[in-house]
Amino acid sequence: MVGHQGGTMEEDTRNNCTPQMGRKTLTAPAPFADETSCQCQAPHEKLTIAQARLGTPVDRPVRVYADGIFDLFHSGHARALMQAKTLFPNSYLLVGVCSDDLTHKFKGFTVMNEAERYEALRHCRYVDEVIRDAPWTLTPEFLEKHKIDFVAHDDIPYSSAGSDDVYKHIKEAGMFVPTQRTEGISTSDIITRIVRDYDVYARRNLQRGYTAKELNVSFINEKKYRFQNQVDKMKEKVKNVEERSKEFVNRVEEKSHDLIQKWEEKSREFIGNFLELFGPDGAWKQMFQERSSRMLHALSPKQSPVSSPTRSRSPSRSPSPTFSWLPHKPSPPSSPKAASASMSSMSEGDEDEK
Repeated sequence: MVGHQGGTMEEDTRNNCTPQMGRKTLTAPAPFADETSCQCQAPHEKLTIAQARLGTPVDRPVRVYADGIFDLFHSGHARALMQAKTLFPNSYLLVGVCSDDLTHKFKGFTVMNEAERYEALRHCRYVDEVIRDAPWTLTPEFLEKHKIDFVAHDDIPYSSAGSDDVYKHIKEAGMFVPTQRTEGISTSDIITRIVRDYDVYARRNLQRGYTAKELNVSFINEKKYRFQNQVDKMKEKVKNVEERSKEFVNRVEEKSHDLIQKWEEKSREFIGNFLELFGPDGAWKQMFQERSSRMLHALSPKQSPVSSPTRSRSPSRSPSPTFSWLPHKPSPPSSPKAASASMSSMSEGDEDEK
């Protein structure tokens, strides 16, 4: 069975070296230093940085130590630990976390308590072992106890506890390895954001069920925040109504466009059909002309031929093709002389016919 950096599990057990179990942290939290059942008993000769960079035997990883407060553990902390872990080809990273008493004494109040900060470090993939209640200033006894080869930290002088740089003696001993800070992220920056937007977070937590006492909010501010929450809810409702109304209007517009398009298609179809029926060459005109000719033909009888004996010059018939259905009665003579004149004319006509 292969152990850390290619070593076998038998070698790990023989050396009684906790560092060889470090790769288990990829699937389990890193162990606490004071809870391990064995101490590192592997050969621990003094190393230089040049020797460490060339690589060490499998059973002799370079033990790198990094310490800090690690309040509100963030990506800047993780990147610093990643650099410390990858400084050398074969390394074992120990991380020291200061207690609440030391931190509050030398630096200030923390958001997370020490137990929360310890647990945050245990679940970082780059950490092989966590040292609780780490000292503020590293002593030779502490370095010897944990077999620390090098200390990793950013190169900016860290003034604290009456010293201009708490890592000055580590640098002088040649045990200091610098790392780079991650710009744009720090615990102080996160706290500054919270303080700047305090009202927003207080209102949010009140809305989520926290009490004013838990948030250390006065009675007046509590009422103000709750009123602002109600106003925000009302604004949100109005916004939702506006969005829904816009969606409704858009749907109506889409449907109206469809209706107008369908109406135009139907109107074109109706006009085309109308023109087919009633246009200059439409079927209705032809049908009307046919029916009109039939009606005229039915009302006007065929004229008799010229040689027909039935045609006579009788004065009772009109030369027009129309019939006179009622017989023409001559008006009575107005005087005896007129009567005699009419009789003589009739007799002359009869003679002419004969």
